[in-house]
Amino acid sequence: MVKFGIEFVPQEAYWKTTYYAMLSEKSGYDYVWITDHFNNRNVYIALANILNYTDRVKIGPGVTNPYVMHPVGAAQSMATLAEMAPGRVICGLGTGDKTTLDMINILREKPLATIRESVKIIKEITSGKRTTLDGEIYKISGVKLNFKIPLPVPVFVGAQGPKMLSLAAEVSDGALINASNPKDFESAFVSIKEGLSKAGRNMKDIEVVAATAFSIDKDKDKAREAAAPVVAFIVAGCPEQILARYGIPVETAGKIRDAIVKGDWVSVLSNVNSEMMDAFSIYGTPDVCIEKISQLEKMGVTIFITGSPIGPKIHKSIELFSKEVLPHFRN
Repeated sequence: MVKFGIEFVPQEAYWKTTYYAMLSEKSGYDYVWITDHFNNRNVYIALANILNYTDRVKIGPGVTNPYVMHPVGAAQSMATLAEMAPGRVICGLGTGDKTTLDMINILREKPLATIRESVKIIKEITSGKRTTLDGEIYKISGVKLNFKIPLPVPVFVGAQGPKMLSLAAEVSDGALINASNPKDFESAFVSIKEGLSKAGRNMKDIEVVAATAFSIDKDKDKAREAAAPVVAFIVAGCPEQILARYGIPVETAGKIRDAIVKGDWVSVLSNVNSEMMDAFSIYGTPDVCIEKISQLEKMGVTIFITGSPIGPKIHKSIELFSKEVLPHFRN
């Protein structure tokens, strides 16, 4: 049975994000993910506050990145959260959003080596081990926490391209796939199986997560309008091979990226078309959402995340999803 997560961007007042998380737990969600960008509220503080007001739901950054946050710092933060709520904390880890990293002049160099070594560091440190690594990217010697946590922290790797998907399957507990369209998952499963085979693992050893740009409303046009800005960000940071899969010119993605950096949202939204919406989001009425989620479940997705924007009105969309979509899968 597919499990359900929800993702929030902590750009509103901290208490609103906490309220949405509480509502999500009450509505039956299994996971709450908080995005990590330097221009929003701090992800770890947001997660700590959510833990204080929830009892069951699992939480984590979706995703943090080792270019802004050193993996030792991420391990320390995750371990502290895990001490607060044993068994309820997961670390989502990825290479970060190119658009925002460009703003602070950080290059995503050697992403595969960076993620491989970061997963090792975070998993070992949160397991209580004394960690030494003479890696290609990181050099650390004898790092060990001065406190213990009851359970290690699982690490899920955000991945889109074939090499990163294979790596996620090889070394992590879950592949967080930022995709919504079945075409992406057809190719993703090929890469995931390759990574599992390399590590001597099988499909039961990993969660396959559809981290979607999601928008639900009884009015399909309102759902589309809410999702369009998020789709723009996805297109702006999308790998060229994924753009090619849907016939989206690299030049168009570049125009959107440049307009986002300039804050020119008229130009951004004028370049988002129906092909992009269908490729990079799930939006529409409850019946449409049920159909699209069911497709991904049949393909082997084990966790489905209703990611930003969730809908035109977040709290109403959570309630609509819990009343008209979740029961279909729970029953």
